[in-house]
Amino acid sequence: MSLASVALPDFAQPFDDRVDAGLQWLSDHGADWFDLANAGLKSLFQAVLWLVAWPPCYVIALLIALLGWRLVGRRFALLAFVALLGCNLIGLWPETTSTLALVLTATVLALVVGIPLGVAAGLAPRLDRLVDPCLDLVQTLPPYIYLLPAIALLGYGPATALLATFIVAVPPVLRLTALGIRMTPREFIELGDASGVTATQMFFKIRLPFALPSIMAGINQSLMMAFGMVVIAGIVGSGGLGESIYGAIRTLDIAKSINAAVAIVILTLILDRLAQSFAHSKAGGGQ
Repeated sequence: MSLASVALPDFAQPFDDRVDAGLQWLSDHGADWFDLANAGLKSLFQAVLWLVAWPPCYVIALLIALLGWRLVGRRFALLAFVALLGCNLIGLWPETTSTLALVLTATVLALVVGIPLGVAAGLAPRLDRLVDPCLDLVQTLPPYIYLLPAIALLGYGPATALLATFIVAVPPVLRLTALGIRMTPREFIELGDASGVTATQMFFKIRLPFALPSIMAGINQSLMMAFGMVVIAGIVGSGGLGESIYGAIRTLDIAKSINAAVAIVILTLILDRLAQSFAHSKAGGGQ
């Protein structure tokens, strides 16, 4: 009897059925909670969007330019100011502010969760061994995978985009924070123990200063991962430049897609340079 004629058990179908049943059970029994989460995430996004969209374009551009002058230099400040005004001239300023709000909100949420968990993982090897495979899984799966269960539970809209962006932004800062905490030189820890410092003093005066460069690098990487999710999040109605590109692709509007892509590049480069300069200043100050 050939192997081709042997009926092999289908393991995929029972697994798929269980996944579908699990999502259906969550949707049926947790509808109120998911509605509350949807409303909370949407309200948070709308609040941040109001902060960046209410002032005129030139005010936001000037504020970012002044920040760039302080952190980077005059040339960067001038280029950032002109580039942001260019986003307005091509008619994409509302989409630019919406994208900025989505990225900033998701990144801040990722930092609020990732940094404390990273500190805990860096201090507790058992927790680190538990968290590390989960981070590998999150970073290995295609980003758009996270949109599917989010759509099923939260529906279309900015809340789903925010959740998916948050998921991809957490691993870098969590992993690099844990790495920074573990990188504290052993001799400094022994010196602190010999000096009789408390656990709190050990953390804030010895571990944290050594970990700060790694933490700042993790913040920058989380910001870049959030930007990488912008276009994908446009599929679920996130608004902003991602949805503009997705809509332009569907209608074959090449000019609009190029304009939106240029705006994304401008926003990404500006925030990346600001984050890097801030990280370097903090790392230098910590040393």
